[in-house]
Amino acid sequence: QVKLVELGGGLVQAGGSLRLSCATSGRTFMDYHMGWFRQAPGKEREFVAGITWTGLNTYYGDSVKGRFTISRDDGKNTVYLQMNSLKPEDTAIYYCTAVGSQKNYGLEYRRADAYDYWGQGTQVSVSS
Repeated sequence: QVKLVELGGGLVQAGGSLRLSCATSGRTFMDYHMGWFRQAPGKEREFVAGITWTGLNTYYGDSVKGRFTISRDDGKNTVYLQMNSLKPEDTAIYYCTAVGSQKNYGLEYRRADAYDYWGQGTQVSVSS
C-alpha cells in the first residue's frame, strides 16, 4: 500500500507560479512511476505530467507543455510539479498518482485507470 499526500496548492494570479509536492509513504518510492492529474468542475480528469521510476523519462499533457515540470527526489520519497505561467484554465484539483514500475509506463501514462494509488488532491486556483 502506498499513501500519497499532496501539498502546495493555493490561489495565485495568472502568470504566477506554484510548486506542488507529493510525499509518499508505505512502500519503496523507487518502485513506482509517478504522475499528476487534474480535474476541474464539470470536466473529466486530465493527465498533467508523469515521470518514470528511474526519473529518466517525463511526459506532459499538451496543455501544460513548456510551462510545467515534473521531478522526483528519491531521497525524500517526493515528487514535485513546478507550475509556471499559470492560466485561469489551470484551475482544478490536482491529484498525485502512482503505479508500479513493472507497468509499461510509456504506453499507459495518460490513462487514469492505469494508476494504482491516488492522493486526496490539492486545490489550485488561478485568478485572471
